[in-house]
This record gives sequence, C-alpha cells and structure tokens, in this order.
Amino acid sequence: MKAAVVTEGGVEVREVAKPQPGPDQVLVRVRAAGLNRADLQVASGRAHGRIGGPGTVMGLELAGEVEAVGSNVRNVKAGDRVMGSSSGCYAEYAVADWGRVSPVPANNMSWEQAATLPIALQTMHNALVTAGRLKAGEAVMIQGASSGVGLMGLQIAKLEGARLVIGTSTNAGRRARLAEFGADLAVDTTEPNWSEKVQAATDNKGVDLIVDQVSASVANENMKAASILGRIVNVGRLGGFKGEFDFDLHALKRLDYIGVTFRTRTVEEVREIVRAMRADLWSHVESGKLALPIDRTFPLDQAAAALAHMRENKHFGKIVLVV
Repeated sequence: MKAAVVTEGGVEVREVAKPQPGPDQVLVRVRAAGLNRADLQVASGRAHGRIGGPGTVMGLELAGEVEAVGSNVRNVKAGDRVMGSSSGCYAEYAVADWGRVSPVPANNMSWEQAATLPIALQTMHNALVTAGRLKAGEAVMIQGASSGVGLMGLQIAKLEGARLVIGTSTNAGRRARLAEFGADLAVDTTEPNWSEKVQAATDNKGVDLIVDQVSASVANENMKAASILGRIVNVGRLGGFKGEFDFDLHALKRLDYIGVTFRTRTVEEVREIVRAMRADLWSHVESGKLALPIDRTFPLDQAAAALAHMRENKHFGKIVLVV
C-alpha cells in the first residue's frame, strides 16, 4: 500500500506493508486524513510519544471504511464508516483501537469533513470539560484559536454554557473570523500587555479557564489574564517548550496549572476520553452544529506539500489529505 513515510531526506510516499489488526483493533481503508501540529514534529525526525524516527508512517487521525476487525471487537464491524485517531493514518490502510473510532454520521458528511473532527473533539472536550472543569456561566479563553482544535474549543465552550468566550490569534484576518465559531472577543497576543483587554472584558475579574495551545511565550500574560482560582490547561506548546514563568503571580492568583497530553495515557484512558466526548457532544456532531472549516486538501502523494503548508502557519481550520 501507499503511505507517507519519514525518511532521512524528509517525508516521502512509498510502498509499505499493509497493517493487520490486533485483537482489539480495526483495519480501516483510509479515505481522508487530517493534519495536526504534532505531525510536523514527527516529520522533522523527532519522536512524538511512542512514534517517530525513520520508517514511521505519518498521521494521527483518519476517516474511512472498516475492512476487518480483531477477535475482541464487538461494537464495530466490516463496512462501517468511521473516523478516529491512531498512528499511521497518512496511508491507504491504518489500524486503530476500537475505542478510538466513532461512526461517521449518516448526514452526508464527507470523508474530508469527518477527518477534521476526531482529535479536535477529543482534545478540546477533555481540556475544557474534564481537565478544565468548565461550568456554565464562566469566562473562557482559547489560546491559538484559529487552528482546527482551537476553533472546536470555541464551539464547545459555547455549547457548555460559557458566558464569555475569547479567542486569540496573531493574524488579523484569522481573528476577524473567530466570531463565526463562537468567540465574543478576539485578542492579538503580539500586542504588549494584551491581558489588559481580557481583564477589561471580564470587569477586571479575569477569565475562569484558559486552554493554552501556545504556552511559553504567553505563560505570564495568561496568568495576568486569569481570575483568582482560575484554571490554565496546557494543551500545546506552539510558542516554545521553555520560557519565563512568574511563580509569584501563579501563587498570588492561586491558579490550577494543568498539563494534558495523549502521549502518556493508557489505551483505557483514551477510550474513556472518546466515550465521554461522544456522550456529551455526539448529537451536535450528527446535527452538523459542531463542524470545522477545511483550509485546503491535498492528495496523499503530496503529503510533504501539505505539511509545508501547515508549517507556513497561514491556514485557518484544518488541512486534509485525500487518500
């Protein structure tokens, strides 16, 4: 089968062996695969959790048809249209744990649309509702809101009853579009003291919950923007892995600073994340209320070009490979 593989010279589409499902896995004929920021790390040759290095098949989310299932799988069958998260998704075939796939809604959702959803839904439901403990009536800020995951965070925050939803982006054109996805206020974090705008929008109380996809470069301003007893959930590190941190401000605000990642979670933990997300949000997925814009699609043979487009950081929403 064809697959986009990490090589010493970059990402190349090559012929590789077709995977076979284990007892708890499903084999999917991939029709579309979503791109994610973690893919850039893997493409550069670095590890992302347990995956990475030369020979790695790229990709973390997919949509397609189930071709076969393992001996322990009971809730998924051959022929089902599914979307889900796994490794090795930039390929004609991929395997995924049964607990990480969900049915593609029977509402004429395209493969490309389905491939935009799994990681955004799982990540932001877990960050906002489970780790972030979001309650109706609270003020929320999503750092890096113009990404696919960020746009989903804005929508979920609104659905969960947030009274004020703030999104950040460093690009004026992208900031102008955040309101389409639920943002009441869009903030430019390249402006000095941008946290003052957040404080003004909250009557100087600060936001109750920040979901941060940027981290290092905004860490201290985040704490200034947060309320006393606020929560900051560290989801991504687009602004750097290391930076200054005002420990006294952290203590003064009595903040909960919460780190999350899928890389150190067990299979059972990820299954529970998917189950909780579906219990809470699936009717909104089926109705089309929760959806993401597709910035651009590429054929599988142009996987390297798709990654280069993401690396330029000019996209709004999701980039998708068509397999």
